[in-house]
Amino acid sequence: MEWSNYSMYADFVLLGLFSNTRFPWLLFALIVLVFVISIASNTMMIILIHLDSRLHTPMYFLLSQLSIMDILYISTIVPKMLIDKMVDQRAISFAGCTAQHFLYLTLAGAEFFLLGLMSYDRYVAICNPLRYPVLMNRKVCLLIVVAAWLGGSIDGFLLTPVTMQFPFCASREINHFFCEVPALLKLSCIDTSAYETAMYVCCIMMLLIPFSVISASYTRILVTVYRMNEAEGRKKAVATCSSHMVVVSLFYGAAMYTYVLPHSYHTPEQDKAVSAFYTILTPLLNPLIYSLRNKDVTGALQKALGRCSSSGR
Repeated sequence: MEWSNYSMYADFVLLGLFSNTRFPWLLFALIVLVFVISIASNTMMIILIHLDSRLHTPMYFLLSQLSIMDILYISTIVPKMLIDKMVDQRAISFAGCTAQHFLYLTLAGAEFFLLGLMSYDRYVAICNPLRYPVLMNRKVCLLIVVAAWLGGSIDGFLLTPVTMQFPFCASREINHFFCEVPALLKLSCIDTSAYETAMYVCCIMMLLIPFSVISASYTRILVTVYRMNEAEGRKKAVATCSSHMVVVSLFYGAAMYTYVLPHSYHTPEQDKAVSAFYTILTPLLNPLIYSLRNKDVTGALQKALGRCSSSGR
């Protein structure tokens, strides 16, 4: 019993991203740069959406929520990893690993659901533009956000207690840069195949539900766009939807590799690279994709910069 308690609640060791690279401090500098730009760009999106009255629409309200999730998401993982590199320590307590595991699952799940529900907003805007103010009123927007957070929280509350109750009696060295489920389960000294199967089904459902909403919405959108007579309207509809589809493809594709692809196709280095992509790079890409391809956001940014320069004078 004494050994069992130790195996469950002792600290873990995160081997991290820097252990097998030839230029660890160059990688460190790149991650710091990505982290700072990600926090700054997402914060800028939130401020612009809040300040500019032209961005007070359902789509931009949902984008501001996506930016909040991205800030929390990258902050759950990257600061710990960077501090560990600076002070040359890789330990993480059982409680810290549990908290990181829960926050990661909750935020990733919330983002999955939000991206899925955002496609409904695009469907209403393009297929039912006259009814858009009614179908996407403030109450509906709040329900979408609450549903996304609730779905992510259920994922975190279901999977975290089960994952962390396994006795970890291997070396306690997690061959990863954060407490991700597959890497943790490799340390268990009991058979986890039944749980992995249940988790596989859960992940399929988490991907399938939002993906079904996205597929149904964009099928209707494509039919509507095809029937449009005006080339300008068709171009605007495609531009509006393409940003969302790029973000969905990046986020869902990486998640499908991690949680749906059989383990025989995985290697630890590939897992870390894919995880780095959707935990570090995706929060950076989301605001850039939406802002660079969006005249409203770039216009609001130019307006804000003009105010700052005029007040400075």
